[in-house]
Amino acid sequence: MLLIPCPWCGPRDEAEFHYGGQAHVAYPEDPAALSDEEWARYLFFRDNPKGLFAERWSHTAGCRRWFNAVRDTATNEIHAVYRVGEPRPVIA
Repeated sequence: MLLIPCPWCGPRDEAEFHYGGQAHVAYPEDPAALSDEEWARYLFFRDNPKGLFAERWSHTAGCRRWFNAVRDTATNEIHAVYRVGEPRPVIA
């Protein structure tokens, strides 16, 4: 079982959350100006590292707020959680 620490509610079971993909992906300034290839790259291409990765999560069965988490994809350990709009924490 993975315990995910919600910044507002504290640690909760992973079943209460919804994964939202990679964090810090900026929406295109003018999506209508993008080619089909550029739009597809925005929609479908994401980093897939082994190690630390910043992700978006929603506490769907709790406060229903979105937040970011830095998770190690190799061990599933969550190293930090932070609110949307806050900078990604530096992790040694």
